Amino acid sequence: MNTLIAVAIAPFGVGDELAPKIAEVIKIIRESGLPYNTTSMFTELEGEWDDVMKVVKDATFVLAEKGIRTEVVLKADVRPGFRNMMKTKVDKVNEILGG
Repeated sequence: MNTLIAVAIAPFGVGDELAPKIAEVIKIIRESGLPYNTTSMFTELEGEWDDVMKVVKDATFVLAEKGIRTEVVLKADVRPGFRNMMKTKVDKVNEILGG
């Protein structure tokens, strides 16, 4: 079943600059082949439930397996019969706003 998630995967206890560790996480997401969109706070990822959750697990474990305490914040939108929600949800709002 198609699922859209917003996920933030962050390391703890590795200092103030997290970008190098976050880059390891994003690399796993990019290599998954699933559609994604990364912003400063979250990454959206869309695909079949099992595929999306596997990417979340793999991206989390890239840090956790190094002994790094890792926090995962995840929000999921499971909407049967819909695809490309990452784009169409935004398009609908922009249409209403006249843009």
